[in-house]
Amino acid sequence: MKVQGRMFLWLSVFILIMAIVYGVWAKEPAGATALFLAFGLCVMVGYYLAFTARRVDVGAQDNTEADVADEAGELGFFAPHSWQPLSLALGGSLAFLAVCFGWWLMFFSAPIILVGLFGWVFEFYRGENANQ
Repeated sequence: MKVQGRMFLWLSVFILIMAIVYGVWAKEPAGATALFLAFGLCVMVGYYLAFTARRVDVGAQDNTEADVADEAGELGFFAPHSWQPLSLALGGSLAFLAVCFGWWLMFFSAPIILVGLFGWVFEFYRGENANQ
């Protein structure tokens, strides 16, 4: 993760330089704003990866002598079956349709999004998977 963190931080420096050059040269606010926002996003992702790399074990991608097989194995825990992404997708698509057809559609999409979000966050805190 150290490599990815450094890559994003160096990318953020490049994007900042390009944003300044573009803002001075083109005098167009929309593109300069987009580049400054991209700079902020790269800084956030790079900082997160660099911060997390200090707290986790060294991965195979940080070892220059590593083989491809060194990264094999379990990558983490993922939910085997969940209906919550479907409700989030339905609510999100209704929310984006609200931009086109009218904001009244947000009244129907917001509860669907909230149900999907809370269901996904708390799906392992109820039923047979509840923590005792």
